[in-house]
Amino acid sequence: MTSRLVQQLGAHNVAGATAKALAEQVRALILDGRLTVGERLPSERALALELRRSRSTTTRVYDLLEADGYVSRLHGGGTRVTLPHTATSADGAPDESAIDLSIASMDSTPGLYDATVRSLPRLAAMRGTSGYSLRGLPELREAVAQLFTERGVPTDADEIMITSGALNAFNLVLATIGRRGERALVEQPTFPHALEALHRHGYRLLPTPVDVSGWDERHLTDTLLHERPHLAYLIPDFHNPTGATLSDVERSRIAATARSVGTQLIIDETTAELDIDRGWTPLPFSAFSPQIITVGSMSKIAWGGMRIGWIRADRSVMARLLATRPSFELGTALLEQCIAVELLQEMPALTAHVATRLHAGRDAVASALGSFETISMPQTSGGLSAWLDLGAPVSTALSLAARDHGLILPPGPRFSTGGVLERRLRIPITLPPERTAEAMDRLRLAWDDVMTGGTAAGAEMPRSAVI
Repeated sequence: MTSRLVQQLGAHNVAGATAKALAEQVRALILDGRLTVGERLPSERALALELRRSRSTTTRVYDLLEADGYVSRLHGGGTRVTLPHTATSADGAPDESAIDLSIASMDSTPGLYDATVRSLPRLAAMRGTSGYSLRGLPELREAVAQLFTERGVPTDADEIMITSGALNAFNLVLATIGRRGERALVEQPTFPHALEALHRHGYRLLPTPVDVSGWDERHLTDTLLHERPHLAYLIPDFHNPTGATLSDVERSRIAATARSVGTQLIIDETTAELDIDRGWTPLPFSAFSPQIITVGSMSKIAWGGMRIGWIRADRSVMARLLATRPSFELGTALLEQCIAVELLQEMPALTAHVATRLHAGRDAVASALGSFETISMPQTSGGLSAWLDLGAPVSTALSLAARDHGLILPPGPRFSTGGVLERRLRIPITLPPERTAEAMDRLRLAWDDVMTGGTAAGAEMPRSAVI
């Protein structure tokens, strides 16, 4: 059985690599979270057998990682992932100069403060209650249900549950309907934390390709028909990270195929409202099948710090969700729910602000990339990011070089299931233009290092999540 380390490395990507190059690849996996702190790695002998390399080579790999603080080795206890101490500045304070491109999210909407003030009387009126809210506030569930209804899917408040963000919603769904050892169809690339959640719930993953031009619908439907996975996780609107959108015709066919083989579709609509200039609006996936489970969030249209998400599901699934939820939380914070009620009354203003910000961010990235001869930026009509083609399989090398210039940049394989997509790079379009310009200046320095084979001497930046 292939170890997780070799799955993440992708044996084809490290064939013939030196011990130093292998150590760099493992370090990249650790820094961007594909290998977790405390995780046990294969023994030197086992790794040598998997990679078909000599024992001395794998011993050297672990020696290099241990010397830099990325693994610890105990006699009889194996080799485990660690992180070196976080770099500090001259005055002993943490180095905060890095630009973090692993997070594709904007700062808060200008209306957040006023919405918070307006929400306080609503919150005060609930002081005499227990404060627990498994389903969510009725008025917030009504507002979310109205969003679905306005988009073409009549929805009742009883079909909505309010959660602490979309990822929390996804984990609650998996805790409720999940089956360890079953298969799950996932897009490749996709949202990394969704992959981690599926792994944690014991799923075996079946990737189906997505690119800036869209999905390989035949591959997706053939996988559903022949593999009959228990569930499929899809991001159909401004897909993260490619920005692609499924057409209504594709949604209809995929929903029908999934229904025919008994695959539960879980649709992530976190990015559905991030339209810049797509020029058309698809129906929600749930319009094509009543059994579809949809998760959504306020984090991209209002603020990531306001942890409000939701689940739309039929009443039978909702009953199971309500039975499962108390085992790990008793509801969502009331203040955030009260603020969300106010914000959802201003959806046109929210989405207009988001479109303006994303348009400026997209233009800033496109302008900066004009000086990169071999990197192409695809048409990006909305979403969080641009999914770049680097023209060569250098994504991990570029990510490592970027850290030496104070730029945290997840490589393409971070968004995959098995060490592929080395030609690809996700660049957020969510930063202010001036911050984007600074980040791209640092990317240019890293790019020059990779292209010339040089390295910059710099302190390690801390590992961060990819959003």
